[in-house]
Amino acid sequence: MTTRKILVTSALPYANGSIHLGHLVEYIQTDIWVRFQKMRGNQCHYVCADDTHGTPIMLRAEKEGVTPEQLIARVWQEHYDDFKAFHVAFDNYGSTNSGETKSFAQGIYRTLKAENLIEVRSIEQFYDPVKNMFLPDRFIKGECPKCHAKDQYGDNCEVCGAAYAPTELINPFSAVSGAKPELRNSDHYFFKLSADTCQQFLRKWTRGGALQPEAANKMQEWLGAEGENKLTDWDISRDSPYFGFEIPDAPGKYFYVWLDAPVGYMGSFKQLCDATGMDFDDYWKPGSDAELYHFIGKDILYFHALFWPAMLQHAGFRTPTKLFAHGFLTVNGEKMSKSRGTFITARSYVDHIKNTEYLRYYYASKLNGTMEDLDLSLDDFVAKVNSDLIGKYINIASRCAGFLTKFFDGKLAFADSKSLLDYAKGSDGVVAQSFESRDYARALRDIMAIADSINGEIAAAAPWTLAKDESKRKELQEVSSFALHGFYVLSILLSPVLPALTSRVARELFGMDRDFNWADLAVLPTHINAYQHLATRLDPKLIEAMIAANQESLKPMTESHSETRHAEHQQHTPSAQPQGEQKTIAPIAETIGIDDFMKVDLRVARIANAEHVEGAEKLLKLTLDIGEAQPRTVFAGIKSAYDPEKLKGRMTVMVANLAPRKMKFGMSEGMVLAASGEAPGLFVLSPDEGAQPGMRIK
Repeated sequence: MTTRKILVTSALPYANGSIHLGHLVEYIQTDIWVRFQKMRGNQCHYVCADDTHGTPIMLRAEKEGVTPEQLIARVWQEHYDDFKAFHVAFDNYGSTNSGETKSFAQGIYRTLKAENLIEVRSIEQFYDPVKNMFLPDRFIKGECPKCHAKDQYGDNCEVCGAAYAPTELINPFSAVSGAKPELRNSDHYFFKLSADTCQQFLRKWTRGGALQPEAANKMQEWLGAEGENKLTDWDISRDSPYFGFEIPDAPGKYFYVWLDAPVGYMGSFKQLCDATGMDFDDYWKPGSDAELYHFIGKDILYFHALFWPAMLQHAGFRTPTKLFAHGFLTVNGEKMSKSRGTFITARSYVDHIKNTEYLRYYYASKLNGTMEDLDLSLDDFVAKVNSDLIGKYINIASRCAGFLTKFFDGKLAFADSKSLLDYAKGSDGVVAQSFESRDYARALRDIMAIADSINGEIAAAAPWTLAKDESKRKELQEVSSFALHGFYVLSILLSPVLPALTSRVARELFGMDRDFNWADLAVLPTHINAYQHLATRLDPKLIEAMIAANQESLKPMTESHSETRHAEHQQHTPSAQPQGEQKTIAPIAETIGIDDFMKVDLRVARIANAEHVEGAEKLLKLTLDIGEAQPRTVFAGIKSAYDPEKLKGRMTVMVANLAPRKMKFGMSEGMVLAASGEAPGLFVLSPDEGAQPGMRIK
């Protein structure tokens, strides 16, 4: 088999918050694939880094009274420790705030400029006169120009879902200082994605097999039809004050974080090359025979499938072999929630559950290589760990190993070694193909089917009965040896998913001086050491304690920016309402007459369908039945609070005579009603039982 040269990356976690269970889907998925490649003997390198630049980092450091460099150094260590606890084994884990990343970012920029793909334009944007800084869209708030909801962000209304420019906000204010922002002009630097050379390259590249089918289709929507130019030029600059890299020959101008973040892949790999003597160009120059894979969340597909390959292509570097995008994580069918205690950090999991390989196994059992969302059902998590890992896998060794060490000094004996080796090699092919295609769910189904078969053979042979009869010793040794060979095979196949546990099996039980390799499937074990306890059942009470602890952590706190890979597109997490404290409500609106109220036609609606909107952070697409011949489509900004599957069939209330509004994702033909306040959460209104679609609310 020819050895492959492979470079693998995961998206860079933003240095503005803790690693949580949602993040870990990606890093665990990537680590399993990398470990599999290394076990197969391939030359595979896994690099990543903290994403450290941007306005949120600058503001948080200022708030904490530290320098940005001190902040990102502390967060880097926290992230590194969390990944290590979950056995995510990077070959190099760096930081985008490095000399290597700076050198590559500035070099790419200079090449793009020389290729006439950088343009300087004056743009008008909001400026905070108190903080003396230009404000990114998500740091501007005001009244929605569409539905007049208060305290909405500068790019999107969370109540009605409307998208707009920050300059359209009514009574805008700075989310940083509270001051009324001023409109000022500033020169910004743009990467000319609209240039014909970029358009033609991206049309070809996005259709060339580098993307999953659903991702490739989405790229064609964004690119538009042949001859249509839908891509706009990309603003790659930010004004001082800003924490990042200064643009060459442009004092006071800095690279937008999304320019240097993916360049961090190159910077981190360069550090690995310098430490090991590898040749950087062997992996990054055009014509390289190395494979380059990026594992990312589908929320950052736009940057990785359009901006990034266009930058690389026109700056003289190779483009990725493939992008592997995955979906989002829900917990118990809903978005992770601090109020429900399901917004769980990596550290909280470690503190309560301790065994991180349980989560690795569960995630693997759900991942199939597509962009589908993944649900962590906590009850199912407990059941699957206890059933599969303890009840099937560990059970084999715990039932049979003792017979071999007690009666046969740990020696294994096989009546038919050829069939056993053929069986091991056969399982290799099927499982290896599933690991290669990232269909871990299928791999684990096949592995557990092997475990079921072995357990069935053990039950039929009943070695515990044979052990009572001295005349059955040969049969006992053969049955027990068959079982332990099966456990050996299962351990090899499970090694990418359970590296720590299977390392103990290799070293402690089978007496090896190393971890398993895939080639070990072709070798029969000859001896085992005394069996040592390997794992315990997962106690549901540990899950309950973890949830309770996360709920209890919701104490009064000052508002902070939550972590996101979108860097400058930050979400804000309102403080929880202290118990016993009088809740405040938004001011009552101006008094209206009954005639004004009667102009609003409120109808009972049945949610016939609900679905995610590709590319929308806040919206769900609802199909509403109000008794008309054709159902209506409404885009509602309730994605943060509701699983679309659980909305189907539910009754709600909608404004039926609201003028249709063309939105980025389609035509919205009304508005559903929902309540919200200072505490976290959105609550869709529902009529009392018995109300029928189309009934008017008076």
